[in-house]
Amino acid sequence: MQEDFANFLEDFCDFLNSLEEAVQKMKTQIAKLVGVAEEKPKYDIEKIKWEKAQGAKGEFERSEDVNSQDFKELLKDVQAHGGKMTVGDYFVWIFKNGSVLGRKPRKFKDEEVKP
Repeated sequence: MQEDFANFLEDFCDFLNSLEEAVQKMKTQIAKLVGVAEEKPKYDIEKIKWEKAQGAKGEFERSEDVNSQDFKELLKDVQAHGGKMTVGDYFVWIFKNGSVLGRKPRKFKDEEVKP
């Protein structure tokens, strides 16, 4: 019973992540159609120092690069989105301690992991 519930929760989270991705794509298309430029983020996720790590659901990257302005701006953005969000091709989240970020490449329907 617990395994079925865990599977349901994982599938439901995958559904919500896909829905979030679709909404973001639609917002981008609407912005293009009406000629409104999206506000660019104040950070570059690639300038942040990331370390490889292993978790219960596989490999991911984590960062505690608190001296980086890009890290600080990304942390604020993720906090403003409820502790998790999509940035480019990555799913990004905040760990419970509130000062560590994690990221993992987004999975898409037709492929394992998008490069």
